[in-house]
Amino acid sequence: MFVTMNRFTIAPEHWADFEARFKQRAGLVDQAPGFIRNAVLRPAEGSAEQHVVMTLWESREAFEAWTRSESFRAAHANAGQTPKTWFAGPSKLEMFEAVTDSAV
Repeated sequence: MFVTMNRFTIAPEHWADFEARFKQRAGLVDQAPGFIRNAVLRPAEGSAEQHVVMTLWESREAFEAWTRSESFRAAHANAGQTPKTWFAGPSKLEMFEAVTDSAV
């Protein structure tokens, strides 16, 4: 399994706006070959500063194919329209290969 975690530092007054954006997403990634699931994680009080958008994939190749697809471009077409005031810092993409997985 391959996991991506995109970390976003969101200004606290825009948490609801940021979360609503993902609740209303087009869901294009859901149809991508090799896609398993997506989760948006809100910082728990006192433990984290960043929201994490996590995707799980069957393989790195499946994730990379998604990033080259027309569906990826369509899903991210409005990303530049997100007000810069929502962000309190840069985002950071992290990628991981699963070593173990208790779900299998």
